[in-house]
Amino acid sequence: MASPATGTDTIDGAVHVHSGKVRDLYRYPDGRLLMVASDRISAFDYVLDTTIPDKGAILTRMSLWWFEQLADLVPNHVLSSGVPPEVTGRAVICEGLDMYPVECVARGYLTGSGLLDYQATGEVCGIPLPDGLEDGSRLPEPVFTPATKAALGEHDENVSYDAVVDEVGAEVATRLRDLTLQVYRRAEALAKDRGILLADTKLEFGSRDDGTIVLADEVLTPDSSRFWPADEWQPGRPQPSYDKQIVRNWLTSPASGWDRGSGTPPPPLPEEVVARTRSRYIEAYERLTGQRF
Repeated sequence: MASPATGTDTIDGAVHVHSGKVRDLYRYPDGRLLMVASDRISAFDYVLDTTIPDKGAILTRMSLWWFEQLADLVPNHVLSSGVPPEVTGRAVICEGLDMYPVECVARGYLTGSGLLDYQATGEVCGIPLPDGLEDGSRLPEPVFTPATKAALGEHDENVSYDAVVDEVGAEVATRLRDLTLQVYRRAEALAKDRGILLADTKLEFGSRDDGTIVLADEVLTPDSSRFWPADEWQPGRPQPSYDKQIVRNWLTSPASGWDRGSGTPPPPLPEEVVARTRSRYIEAYERLTGQRF
């Protein structure tokens, strides 16, 4: 069996279904799913050879905490955190759902791919935005900016709301948009009370057999969201963040010796970058939840 830090090859009584950039999914004979968060980290659509110790456990704990905070807004897929011993602390048992093929993104601040779209067109996903915005600007109100789900190693592509309607129908598209924005507003307010700005977040939803829409996968972690220290927010520049930006910055620096356009995988991360990244994930968890890791 492989190390839980990088994912497991087999789980007794379960069949491996899928491995993504970070998570490994298994199915039990009764249809329940086991979702395991590894310590893998990705950057620029590559899964790096270097892992971040405890990252999978941090992501799992944070998602469970957020699911509790959001339970009155939307049901979630978690059935139990009682999992096989080899993945204890980094996995949950969840219900199988018919997943919607849409990345549901909410943005309250302009950065990342949203900023690039705005600079090119003055819009994000077909939504016109005011003139004069810059990197890190707070938007007049949160916006729903969906994306397609890309295959491993490929980019998600921002799409318009109409494209979501074409994919899932008008009724479901409206519900996905409304739920995404409700979750964002709840999470943004909670984070702000703790000195953290939630710039944007990516959610995934699925459907039960009766049509109930359920929040699934991970939720509001540093892997799926941009969290910024509120006291360091300064529009007009990239913001300090509680995520893997430390890794991205090193990879694009002369120190790494890596050319992003070369088509070759990134080099291993230095111990110092690994330690700083782990520390940043833990700090985000502890500040948001008020719990010690």
